[in-house]
Amino acid sequence: MHTDRDRVPRLTCLVSESDDLTLLPRLAAAGIGGFQVRATWYDARRMIALTRTVVDAVRPSGALVTVNDRVDVAVAAGADGVHLGAGDLPVEVARQLAPTLVVGATCRSRAAVQAAAAAGADYAGVGPVFATSSKDGLPEPLGVAGLSAATGVLPVVAIGGITVAEAPAVVAAGAAGLAMIGGLWRHPDPVQAAEELVAVLGA
Repeated sequence: MHTDRDRVPRLTCLVSESDDLTLLPRLAAAGIGGFQVRATWYDARRMIALTRTVVDAVRPSGALVTVNDRVDVAVAAGADGVHLGAGDLPVEVARQLAPTLVVGATCRSRAAVQAAAAAGADYAGVGPVFATSSKDGLPEPLGVAGLSAATGVLPVVAIGGITVAEAPAVVAAGAAGLAMIGGLWRHPDPVQAAEELVAVLGA
């Protein structure tokens, strides 16, 4: 039976409260298939409210919604999945608590992807591929070669400094999907950027 866990969006847009949430329906309609809510400084109630806003905006277009870090928020808000970093709830625990959620894990090497797969992850978020200012304290960029080395175990969603120009090379390196922040939100017209990405990737 087909489930959302069988599907990794070709394009995922990370969303925080500082972004223009009124654009979400248009971004989904343009072909962005995934939206990840990331506002880790929020308390649970505000995070649930933000996630529900995103779900209501993009689900009519069939997009998946994941929540960064918070399994409880994902369940409470009716999201489709959760993305877990190295310091978050372990993948196997998240899988036990919410067996129907899509579960992603942040990885930086093939060994880390293999460990995530063994723990029950559905996909690996690998990055940063290129230099980015969207998040502080990130390690050195992996580059396309480093990304390619981590592929082949789980579907890989590449993140970090990816724009329309770099997207084809990232996909050619083996990424099943791209996750973007600045490449969309810092564009003068995020919807146009989404349309360009969809055209380039055939998403």
